[in-house]
Amino acid sequence: MLKISAIVIALLIGTVLIMATLQRDQLEIERAIKIKGSPSTVFRLINDLKQWEAWSPWAKIDPEMTQSYSGAQSGVGAKYEWSGNSDVGSGRMEITDMSPPSSVELKLEFLKPMKAQNTVVFSLEEEDGYTNTTWSMRGPMPFTSKLFSLFVDMDTMIGGDFESGLKNLKMLAEQ
Repeated sequence: MLKISAIVIALLIGTVLIMATLQRDQLEIERAIKIKGSPSTVFRLINDLKQWEAWSPWAKIDPEMTQSYSGAQSGVGAKYEWSGNSDVGSGRMEITDMSPPSSVELKLEFLKPMKAQNTVVFSLEEEDGYTNTTWSMRGPMPFTSKLFSLFVDMDTMIGGDFESGLKNLKMLAEQ
């Protein structure tokens, strides 16, 4: 009986490991919203990392998190670091590219709870008095992330935060 239990457990573990290996190699998450107003208004709120506190979903999850800024005031070279509770973790980001008023690209590095490096892009496109605002994130999926994604839908988890942040950004930009 013990031998059969050991075989069944080994098969279950093996199945989970194989399923994790077969997960996609790239994480890609994207959400969009229409914001009444010009791309330049939305661009200013994204391109200045100090403005993020007013609309970031994570600032509201942990109001006690520590934050620091360095580099440029805004635009390429602007840097932001944070350290918070287990819900927001810790990490840093830096604006690496921008094209006013249509896009901002950032290098995002999570340090806790799980290490990860991603590229974040905000795309802004004017259409009939509105700005179609798209927030996307992509990056490699190491094995631990693949294993985690078997049990947690990363698109739903992170995408929900993106949706919340975009709604906050919309309210702020439309004031």
